[in-house]
Parts: sequence; C-alpha cells; structure tokens
Amino acid sequence: MTNPNTTKQIKLTKEGYERLEKALAQEQERLTEATRIVQEQMENSTDSEDTGLEDAKREKRQVEARIEELEDTLARATVIEGGADDGAVNLGATVVLSNETAKKEMTVKVVSAAEASVRGGDKTPRISDDSPVGRELMGRREGDAFVVNLEGGKQVKYKVKSVSY
Repeated sequence: MTNPNTTKQIKLTKEGYERLEKALAQEQERLTEATRIVQEQMENSTDSEDTGLEDAKREKRQVEARIEELEDTLARATVIEGGADDGAVNLGATVVLSNETAKKEMTVKVVSAAEASVRGGDKTPRISDDSPVGRELMGRREGDAFVVNLEGGKQVKYKVKSVSY
C-alpha cells in the first residue's frame, strides 16, 4: 500500500522553503557529528551493554529520520508566489487580526503545516492553514469577522483588519 503523503504537494512560501533547506543543512551537519560519535563509541566500547553507544545510535537514527522528513517535504514542495490580488487570505498572507474577545490585535503569517513547524528568523508569528484559526481565516477578507471554537467549548471572535502579501 502506498503512503498518500508521498505524492501530495506541499505549498510553501519562498521564505519557508529556504528555512527548510537551512534546517536540512543543519541536520546533515548533525548527522556527520552523530556518525563520528557512534564510531568513537564503537571503538571505545568494551561492554555489549554500553549505554553511551546505544544513546549515540538512537541520536543518529533520530537525525536520519528528520533528514528523511525534510528531504521528503522539500521534494514535494511547490513554492507559492504571493497571493491573489483579490484581497482574500491565502497561504503566504500576512494578516492583522483583532481578537474581539480579548480586545487585542496580532499580526500573523498564514503558512502550510510543514512550514509552520520550522522555526524561522522572521518576527511575525506563523500559523498553519490547518490550525483552528488558520482554517477559519482562509478565504476571508478585510472586515470579515469569524468565530473559532477551541477545546473545552471556548469560543474566540476575530476580525480581519488587513491582508497583505
């Protein structure tokens, strides 16, 4: 049976794609170091129950899994260029939201789940189009108000103040 995620395209902003590439390079450096540590532990190991060696192997496997995940995401990525000029929220949009419940404003960038999971250097918080707020925000325009149902029956009312790309 084939994994449905292996062919699904992932939409990323240009900045998100570059962040993932940088994360991949960092993980590849970590793999080189982890491999060196495993080899060192193997040479110095005298006990078949050596926990240092097992820890080093576990760390190496985790790094390899992260590299595989990043490579898969990048292989399926489509870089999006800005949004449509129709004023609607889509991936890559920077949105000023008013939390009408808490009487606070916040600026967020709407990105795919794959992009939201990688920390970046920009100051604008990123929200996934797959999150409760992100799902409700998609397609909205300046002036639109909407309610997000959170866990425990809590509701938060938002209003879109502006949308830019």
